[in-house]
Amino acid sequence: MSEGGVVGDRAYALRDKETGKVASAKHPKLWPSLLACHAAFVDATRQDDELPAVRIELADGSVVLSDAPDVDAVLSRFFGRDVELAHAAQNGYTIDQYHPDEENYDPEGHRDEVVEARLGAAFFNERGLPSAVPGGSFFDLFPLSVLTTSSLDQLGELEPQSRFDARRFRMNVIVETPARGFVENEWLGRTLAIGDDVQIGVALPDPRCVMPSLAQEDLPKDSRILKALAQHNRIDVAGALYPCAGVYAVAEATGVIRRDDRVSLV
Repeated sequence: MSEGGVVGDRAYALRDKETGKVASAKHPKLWPSLLACHAAFVDATRQDDELPAVRIELADGSVVLSDAPDVDAVLSRFFGRDVELAHAAQNGYTIDQYHPDEENYDPEGHRDEVVEARLGAAFFNERGLPSAVPGGSFFDLFPLSVLTTSSLDQLGELEPQSRFDARRFRMNVIVETPARGFVENEWLGRTLAIGDDVQIGVALPDPRCVMPSLAQEDLPKDSRILKALAQHNRIDVAGALYPCAGVYAVAEATGVIRRDDRVSLV
């Protein structure tokens, strides 16, 4: 864990050369295969070291390395668009985000509509706010995200017909918690100590987009996922109500996080 989040997280993205926008599964009709692809560093990442190459496995089973001379050509053929693998976000980068036709999803009223969204440091800069996102990174809003098993269990009890699997939410840290309910909602403004060294400051609830409802790995497409969040965990974020799951955070003390590390509020 570095000051900028998990080392190597959101280090790369696909950029559409025609539009200049970053490819995102938040627009599933344009990028239907993104969540079926996988990427992993070929070697372990270490703080302050240069990042190793990334092994990219596409949904058709083909593989290409991030430092391969033909990486952009391979990715462009697969996605059917002229794309490039980007290692640094341009200031003011945008994505296309689909807003489903759901009540109580978007406080601005977008329904069944694709909206251009400005993310990363530019999201804060255009509002005159300090950014928690390191320059050049591809984070949406904050460098860290945390979710508890209590929230997953609560959603599963409220909507038992759906699978509230942690993989749907793509979080950095999953905390196993014995309490009931959406317990991390009470952590805003608090600090979490993880293991021997790491401390993270909990900043905001994590508003959710359409992505947790999409099919990925063995999890089926399920529009009830987002509906459940809108019904049961709609929270004020910067003056507007959003369906949320988990919380955003920033690193306050760096170090190594290991599976089964103890987590406590300090």
